Amino acid sequence: MLANREVPNVELKETYKISLVPKDREPVNRDKLLETWKEGRRFVHKITDKGIDWCMTHLVESELPSRVGPQARVNQELLRRMVPFLRERGLLAEAIRSRGLQELIRQVYLELGDGFQDWVRLARIRPRLNGADRDEVDETLLKMVKTGTTHLVPDSNRKMLTEEDHAAAIRIGGEDKHLMAIEES
Repeated sequence: MLANREVPNVELKETYKISLVPKDREPVNRDKLLETWKEGRRFVHKITDKGIDWCMTHLVESELPSRVGPQARVNQELLRRMVPFLRERGLLAEAIRSRGLQELIRQVYLELGDGFQDWVRLARIRPRLNGADRDEVDETLLKMVKTGTTHLVPDSNRKMLTEEDHAAAIRIGGEDKHLMAIEES
């Protein structure tokens, strides 16, 4: 849920210590809490809006261990107040998914490229941003550029630009930028 993207089974195990074997995966897929598919030999998972709702319900309703400190208790109480508020307004899944658009852009960039400092087309990045609003993506890209570690440039070979390249470009200083590179920070 917090990754806010498609997550390979291997990464779930390495990063979060979660192993989704068939007996655990099949019920959550059947209940439409999680979508799972195969890419080559690996399984990839993505939580659904229904899955986010289920997680937040169980997170809010769960009791904290007695040894937990005051900060965890305050965080739990904050969740108990915020989750129903967001759920009533139909904003719960959006609130969870909107967290960390900059992080999501970096992750997608790294998945599509050959590591940092590789040029990746915005036309390849934008479709993988979980339906994020174009204006929000553009604003986030501009913030990333201002840090000095992200670079946007036009494609010098204008004849090779596709309709997708034109549609995905961001206009900065009167010029369309089609390519993005991120430096390792």
